[in-house]
Amino acid sequence: MGASSTMPYDELVTALRTAGCVFAEDEARVLLDAASDEDELARMLAERVAGAPLELVVGYAEFCGLRIVVAPGVFVPRQRSTALVRAAVAGLAAGDVVVDLGCGTGALGAAVLAAVPGVEVYAADVDPDAVACARRNLPPERVFLGDLYAALPDGLRGRVSALVVNAPYVPSDAIALMPPEARDHEHRVALDGGADGLDVQRGVVAGAGGWLRPGGRVLVETSVAQAERTAGLMTTARLAADVVRDDDVDGTVAVGTLA
Repeated sequence: MGASSTMPYDELVTALRTAGCVFAEDEARVLLDAASDEDELARMLAERVAGAPLELVVGYAEFCGLRIVVAPGVFVPRQRSTALVRAAVAGLAAGDVVVDLGCGTGALGAAVLAAVPGVEVYAADVDPDAVACARRNLPPERVFLGDLYAALPDGLRGRVSALVVNAPYVPSDAIALMPPEARDHEHRVALDGGADGLDVQRGVVAGAGGWLRPGGRVLVETSVAQAERTAGLMTTARLAADVVRDDDVDGTVAVGTLA
């Protein structure tokens, strides 16, 4: 914190724990680090205790060693998505084209760019608030507004080495069961995957072949329960399908490769 705090760390932890914050100690450290003075710390604590997500309170999310700018209504990157980043960067080199489709904050694209300097990262989202946020985390001229592939420059067709996609995959009826930080603070378009959770994934996978280069991959975050169906969509689209599981972060990724 820019100024020394008169609020004891233990008092901060107690206030957070009383409000139901499971990781009160970690959150206390984040708040202390983010607040520039005592007044700001008090404001941040009040917002968090009132139920605002920690990331929105401090204005950023830690993801793959980066501080990703977040904004109200925009999907906050989850740590499980690091599995998708790891799977993507394993096959990339400088000069490759990467698209973060349905980008939200642009966290996936930013993490890939940090891990593989020299890649060309583009991003798109249907939500104007997400696009505005992603333009703060990625080269702004490469972030586009529109529905999936319709947003992308036509010159990318057949050139993409990796499509990294965390499309919404929560079934519509299950959104009410999500933590309030998500269901009350993130736009429904970032969460709702339709009746079976796969509606947006269907569009992503069906269109991937027209954008990938030979040997290019579409990597889609999914759940353990849905993974085989996501992979099945890829097989139907004539992509070689595989499922990657990362137990360290509870992440599941379906990977489709264009022959």
